[in-house]
Amino acid sequence: MIFSNTAILAMAAMVAAAPTDGDLHARASSCTFKDASSAIAGKKSCSSIVLQDIAVPAGQTLDLTGLNKGTIVTFAGTTTFGYKEWVGPLISVSGDSITVNQASGGTIQCDGARWWDGKGSNDGKIKPKFFSAHKLQNSNIEGLQVYNTPVQAFSILSDNLTFSNILINNKAGDTTNGGHNTDGFDVGSSTYITIDHATVYNQDDCLAINSGEHITFQNGYCSGGHGLSIGSVGGRSDNVVSNINILNSQVVNSENGVRIKTVSGATGSVTGVTFKDITLSDIATYGIDVQQNYKNGDPSGDPTNGVKISGITFSNIHGSIESSGTKVYLLCGSGSCSDFTWNQINLTGGKTSGACKNVPSPATCDV
Repeated sequence: MIFSNTAILAMAAMVAAAPTDGDLHARASSCTFKDASSAIAGKKSCSSIVLQDIAVPAGQTLDLTGLNKGTIVTFAGTTTFGYKEWVGPLISVSGDSITVNQASGGTIQCDGARWWDGKGSNDGKIKPKFFSAHKLQNSNIEGLQVYNTPVQAFSILSDNLTFSNILINNKAGDTTNGGHNTDGFDVGSSTYITIDHATVYNQDDCLAINSGEHITFQNGYCSGGHGLSIGSVGGRSDNVVSNINILNSQVVNSENGVRIKTVSGATGSVTGVTFKDITLSDIATYGIDVQQNYKNGDPSGDPTNGVKISGITFSNIHGSIESSGTKVYLLCGSGSCSDFTWNQINLTGGKTSGACKNVPSPATCDV
């Protein structure tokens, strides 16, 4: 078949104008969904997803995994969840270069009181975790206002992920048989995670880093929980924590201030951790705490030296400990804590521990 010059030029123009996959993604529409099933079914067809007053059915995950690269997800209005005893998560998001945010005035209301029984994830009702940020790479989660998670809030297993201006408000769980194991941010096997300007009211760790590298928590406010924690480290498939910066934050009305906890009899390492410019207020148990005796989730074992703790900085840690609490408790295995930097420690109130063991100089329990 012979084509004229005019036809050849027209076909060439059509080929040149044909969209690439990237163009298709760039030209994909902005979608507003008002129910969970439509959002889940249509998530791959949109470059911008608005979730307007979504009511997620009981026992179902709002599954936003496998999003197209560069997708923007906005929670608008009030997001709610049906009640069922199950493990969750209530929301799961994954993809590359994703932005998750919240429209002005929006809230995510988990209504955790329906599950709370004072037992958390240990026993009692089966309670769903809130948000799975697994395989969420090069992404940002911004401005979410989250209320009353049944148990743990954010589970993080990702690389190059930033959280900014997050509110986790579980104040309503501060009752008898209320919230328990309501961790704010649980980090495992992740790299280059930044959590900036988080406000957490809860009944467990504000931050818990079980494994990971290059993680920063800064400008945070933690109230009512167990403080800012590394660990417990040990007994998992990944037992390495390194290059951690916990900076310029407040811990108030909490069980602990800053702590490192490792598992008795386990192996692993905790290196290059800095706690700096931390203000403590009304801490009930320990202001600064390093314990290597965790067993079955409690500090009930013997301190062992299989998990090495080194290159640790405590700098400008100041504030008040309740009279029944202890300012500093350092319980290390033989030779397993080393290379500590210890300066500007100013804690008032509380007791001085006489049970510290294998304390690495210049750290001291006598402050």
